[in-house]
Amino acid sequence: MVRVVAENVSFHYPVYELGGRSVKMALMRQVAGAKLVVDSGHTIVQALEEVSFELGEGDRLGLIGHNGAGKSTLLRVIAGLAHPQRGRMKVTGRMITLIDKGMGINADLTGMENIELPLRLLGASTAEVTRAQREIPEWTGLGPFINMPFRTYSDGMKARLSFALCTAIAGDVLLLDEWLGAGDAAFVEQAQVRLNEFIARSKILVLASHSLSLISNVCNVAAWFERGRLVLVGPAQEVIAAYSAHSTAATS
Repeated sequence: MVRVVAENVSFHYPVYELGGRSVKMALMRQVAGAKLVVDSGHTIVQALEEVSFELGEGDRLGLIGHNGAGKSTLLRVIAGLAHPQRGRMKVTGRMITLIDKGMGINADLTGMENIELPLRLLGASTAEVTRAQREIPEWTGLGPFINMPFRTYSDGMKARLSFALCTAIAGDVLLLDEWLGAGDAAFVEQAQVRLNEFIARSKILVLASHSLSLISNVCNVAAWFERGRLVLVGPAQEVIAAYSAHSTAATS
């Protein structure tokens, strides 16, 4: 049975003294909205605090909240890319993550040579890798560039290959941090069709997005985060309505 279970998950990370005003400003923009505490002279970002929920087959969970609220951190914890200091995260089933677009890609290898390693990292079988090696060159439309080093690609070409790799094999649990990367309008439309098909094949979806309309259209469950804490989780339309009312009141 495919499941995602979070039990009192907490994740904190320290921010050490940084030199330079520009670096500090960039950091503050990144953690804006997060809860910060000072411990022994160090600033601690409390990215997640006592988060609990459970997802089963058919659940499409949308994560909403302001920047720094904990959405992307939660995705990374579910993916196993970050480990909670307290609590437990348990995932049953094959997990596919569309979080780090460049995961496993070697810039010095050709596009074709780069197809295997990222898929192996996602748990692909030999048959799935072979199928991807036939399908990805055609879908990306890279033509002869598929046999050229990845570092020579334009941003749009890199986005095409990265997106194709992330959506090349089916998974039970799909983690998606809203992105399509660089590319022209035709690519974005082509990628959206592929992404919709990919989502339909997954048994559980966890999607972080600032677009409430996207969450409303795609998800049946939503979780609202503020400063690392789970404020409300439940039917998507109800949570979105509560979050929207709170945001309106806060700005009025």
